[in-house]
Amino acid sequence: MAEQFERIIAGAAGHIEMLVQLPDDYLPGGPVAVVCHPHPLHGGTMTNKVVHTVARSFVELGLPVVRFNFRGVGKSGGSYDAGRGEVDDLLTVIDWLQKQYPDASLWLAGFSFGSYVVTRAQLFVDVEQLLLIAPPVTRYGFSEVPPLAVPALVIQGSEDEVVDAQVVSEWVAERAPTAVYHCIEGAGHFFHGRLVVLRELIKGDLSKLGLSD
Repeated sequence: MAEQFERIIAGAAGHIEMLVQLPDDYLPGGPVAVVCHPHPLHGGTMTNKVVHTVARSFVELGLPVVRFNFRGVGKSGGSYDAGRGEVDDLLTVIDWLQKQYPDASLWLAGFSFGSYVVTRAQLFVDVEQLLLIAPPVTRYGFSEVPPLAVPALVIQGSEDEVVDAQVVSEWVAERAPTAVYHCIEGAGHFFHGRLVVLRELIKGDLSKLGLSD
């Protein structure tokens, strides 16, 4: 069983509530990951099922993983800040995690609004791998982010009722041409009934980086 515990750290807007998961088989010097949740004003939290699935996938690949609540969510202080303060929250969590694993490379993952925060934050830190789930590329200022220069895996649902799959595919081609893109047939925005497919797709693609199966 992987170890799991809660942690509260200080952030710019107050406390940041985190959930840390540690695998049994972490290889020192291997990557560590942070996963960001969907929009705080639409019920997004670190316990979201997609976020949980992504975190579980990483743990099963042998990565220590941190999920956290953006400002104003759960026990995290402050209030929603349209992505600006949420980037600061993520950078604070990354700083904490890197102090625990100073020799580790960094993976960042985000679902929906969380994927926007991730694409903004990766401009300020050294990231080895991005994972973007259902990125809302027509919202939140995605167009202001420079084309991705780091390896990325983008996963979208074909029947997404929030983000048009064709628009995401076009964004990847134009703004993230080196990214690996997958569209899960029949999946909506929250991947109801497709979470197992999502997990296996993540593990299958990212295990190619030389991680454990």
